[in-house]
Amino acid sequence: MEYVIEMLNIRKEFGNFVANDNITLQLKKGEIHALLGENGAGKSTLMNVLFGLYQPEAGEIRVKGKKVNISNPNVANDLGIGMVHQHFMLVPPFTVAENIILGKEPIKNTMVDIKSAIKKLKELSVSYGLDIDPNAKVSNISVGMQQRVEIIKTLYRGAEILIFDEPTAVLTPQEIVELIQIMKNLVNEGKSIIIITHKLKEIMEVSDRVTVIRKGKGIKTLVTAETNENELASLMVGREVSFKTDKIQSNPTEETLTIKNLNVKDNRGLLAVKNFSLSVRAGEIVGIAGIDGNGQSELIEALTGLRKVDSGVITINGRDTSKLKPRKITEIGLGHIPSDRHKHGLVLDFPMPENYVLQTYYKKPFNRSGILNFAEINKKAKQLAEEFDVRTPSEKALARSLSGGNQQKAIIAREVDRNPSILIASQPTRGLDVGAIEYIHHRLIEQRDKGKAVLLVSFELEEIMNVSDRIAVMYEGNIIDIVDPKMTTEQELGLLMAGKKLEPKGESAHE
Repeated sequence: MEYVIEMLNIRKEFGNFVANDNITLQLKKGEIHALLGENGAGKSTLMNVLFGLYQPEAGEIRVKGKKVNISNPNVANDLGIGMVHQHFMLVPPFTVAENIILGKEPIKNTMVDIKSAIKKLKELSVSYGLDIDPNAKVSNISVGMQQRVEIIKTLYRGAEILIFDEPTAVLTPQEIVELIQIMKNLVNEGKSIIIITHKLKEIMEVSDRVTVIRKGKGIKTLVTAETNENELASLMVGREVSFKTDKIQSNPTEETLTIKNLNVKDNRGLLAVKNFSLSVRAGEIVGIAGIDGNGQSELIEALTGLRKVDSGVITINGRDTSKLKPRKITEIGLGHIPSDRHKHGLVLDFPMPENYVLQTYYKKPFNRSGILNFAEINKKAKQLAEEFDVRTPSEKALARSLSGGNQQKAIIAREVDRNPSILIASQPTRGLDVGAIEYIHHRLIEQRDKGKAVLLVSFELEEIMNVSDRIAVMYEGNIIDIVDPKMTTEQELGLLMAGKKLEPKGESAHE
């Protein structure tokens, strides 16, 4: 059997922590091999070893049967290994072409020969079905396009083996479909691919084989066609995982959040939310479905006081909050799980105890006459970490040292602990594995069952369908329809999200 890559018994340690515990991974020529594991299982670490960003403590790497020492990424590039990182390594003010040739500039008469570079890029983009504009500035192109630039960057450097690290985490459903096609084109042209992911649906759709790792150990390598999502999930988490969210029928009561004729402008001064009206009642979860960029983030910023309302009224518990500051709105009863946990959810260089009291540090018992009471703050942190199963390297660990799933649990703990009457959850499970997703869905439904109102904003159709009691579909800043998840399908939601109004089916799902 010809393997293009063999990672044999790789061990990687960080101090006393063993990130990769004697893992073996073998990639065949022309296959798409998925590397599956929970957040913090050691997937990215293993691929960073292959790409030369880390040096292993033990084990060996072979490329096409030959033992190699990959001391840095340049050696990996020379061996034909390219990596498309989860967080793109691009220079925003540069053009697409400038980014691709950076560090490998073609020179003619002591000058950078941009013309010949653009010609080569066009040839590459045609042969792999990667449609890009070489002259566009990276700061002006979509996330999906930026990813294509990263892929062409590796191909331009002659990569035969491509590593994709969580490639669909930031893409819209349509871009994911396009990416899967691009991967298939690459393999048809003789490339071999390793894809790091924890999205089981995509693994089943795109991969030939899958290697599961759990807590730094290699668990099993399977042929994808001979397994299923349930088996993969239990291998990955180490227990049975339920994909269907169990919940009783909702029993909504009075309106907690009411939005009437809301208009909100985006950063360019254009209307992003147009004449938007919606109500969320105590004891229900209303999901907002929509393709990214249809006004969702501006809507949430307006509701939480982070963006100025142009016109219209927002009321929470009967009080008009449309002109209030964020702190006042949270005091009236709003909880907010933001879509970007690093930018807006946590202060990454603060210890966890301080992150838990970001909304309440000025109140008793955490504050005595303007001086922080650290004994009480640490006590609260310990209580929340236990109650919400937030696993940290130490009690006073910095927020940035936690895995994505634990950071998200910490934000939910902080917001739910304040007992808000309306909880806004924006992309609450983005980039998380099935175990963490199951936990977070359970917590949202628990809030609903305690009589709270929950507004869930997500690009994941499965999440919206599973968790919501009603679904409002947002298109170009407005609600195109409100549907009952039990009476609709993902296909119908997809059409609504693209702006296509559906024919009414007998009973209307409108409230």
